[in-house]
Amino acid sequence: MKEFEHIKLETKREFIRKYVYTSAEALELLEISRPRMSKMIKDGKLHPVKKLGSTSIFLLDDLLEKKEELIRLRRQFRPWETSRGEENDR
Repeated sequence: MKEFEHIKLETKREFIRKYVYTSAEALELLEISRPRMSKMIKDGKLHPVKKLGSTSIFLLDDLLEKKEELIRLRRQFRPWETSRGEENDR
């Protein structure tokens, strides 16, 4: 971790709290099931930055990018369904 020694410990902790998500948090953000997440990881469509036993760790930027893609795909292939966010806007 020599390349990160110049960053204050509290800054590192803040970054992790804000931008690093566990698999449970990612499931909630992406609004997908655990089996679907497992398949996406296996198929290379979702990339954890680290795997700790049965828990995967993700970066928020990667998850937000995937969420945008999932929203586009839902609109394209399931136009009769709306995501929770859109439903609240109506």
